[in-house]
Amino acid sequence: MRTPTVLISGASIAGPALAWWLNGYGWRTTVVERFAELREDGQNIDIRGAGREVARRMGIEDAVRAASTGETGTEFVDSTGTPLARFAAGTSDSGGATAELEILRGQLSRIIVERTRDRTEYVFGNRIVSLDEHEHEGEGEGEDGVTVTFADGAIRTFDIVVIAEGLRSRTRSLVFPRVDAVRELGFYIAYLTVARTDDDTDLWRWHSAGRGRSITLRPDNLGTVRATLAFLSDVRGLDELDREGQTTVLRRTFADVGWAAPRVLAALDDAPLYFDAVGQARMPSWSSGRVALLGDTAYCASPISGMSTSLALTGAYVLAGELATRPHRTAFARYEEVMRPYVDRAQKLPPGAPRIANPRSRTGLAAMNTVLRIAGTPAAARLGGLASRFFTPPADAIDLPDYPPVLAPSP
Repeated sequence: MRTPTVLISGASIAGPALAWWLNGYGWRTTVVERFAELREDGQNIDIRGAGREVARRMGIEDAVRAASTGETGTEFVDSTGTPLARFAAGTSDSGGATAELEILRGQLSRIIVERTRDRTEYVFGNRIVSLDEHEHEGEGEGEDGVTVTFADGAIRTFDIVVIAEGLRSRTRSLVFPRVDAVRELGFYIAYLTVARTDDDTDLWRWHSAGRGRSITLRPDNLGTVRATLAFLSDVRGLDELDREGQTTVLRRTFADVGWAAPRVLAALDDAPLYFDAVGQARMPSWSSGRVALLGDTAYCASPISGMSTSLALTGAYVLAGELATRPHRTAFARYEEVMRPYVDRAQKLPPGAPRIANPRSRTGLAAMNTVLRIAGTPAAARLGGLASRFFTPPADAIDLPDYPPVLAPSP
């Protein structure tokens, strides 16, 4: 029997996770990544609920824990750095603004890639430029599949292609050229890595500065600090500016903000910077013919949701399990049937988000700080309620199907 083949575009988390599962089901897997090497940078992410259960089934939970950022909780501060409220890290699979398992995106990617390299072909510094699907009705008329042309001119054919890139995937538009996939949230986030100082702690510290702006600092396990500058804006396209334009926007937007803003702005010239327009992927379908979408390309819920990594891991598990047990068309339909309710829950952000955590008016900022002070009291913590409602995403809102056991690669 011929070994089925799959091309996966994207080597972040969802793509390598899909390769891991399909390897175990006997598929020949190839992952193409447009960057020249595996990116080991990135900000803090968490693994919750069903995503954490998938990590257990992959045998990587202990490795993730060993690479933890060490974040111990979340603290909201005012413009002087004085704490307003503090919330301890979660102690369950799903709870807490800080999850029990926190890791840098690049390190989670590396953990999964290392466990797939022996059975997956990785092609870095390349990308898909065209897809030509061919289906034959009768025997002897040629093999079914997708012929892929790459940027370097190579042409190869695969049984299945899975696009596991990002929210603004260019490859997705080759398959769904007339679909406006991105729902913009009117919110920008700049991600930076800055030097750690003696004043830094192991808490995720968050300052809402009014006028729709916030700044955060988060610990990592590399001796540095991951910072964000976030702001509401109705102006589109700021993420398409060059670095000089982006830093100019950030300096003007945060010029009068206190606490850590001067320190983060001072690092803009030299620190690694990623500037993102926050949005969600809203696709009417996650497949077409022999091509499927996975992870953020299919159903990005945005960083605000706290669900992107769990969706990526869970989606990879379900898609692989369905492909291992059904013909591709039935498998794709079943994948969507299982995942769509979970995705719908994930994309329902907390009421008012992202504006509620980034109030524009002084009155709104004062009200938010008052709510935080109340929610952070011991009495409120005993009662649960408000903090749990806002800080616990629906990461366990799915019953994971059981699929045939895999032949797992060696750790």
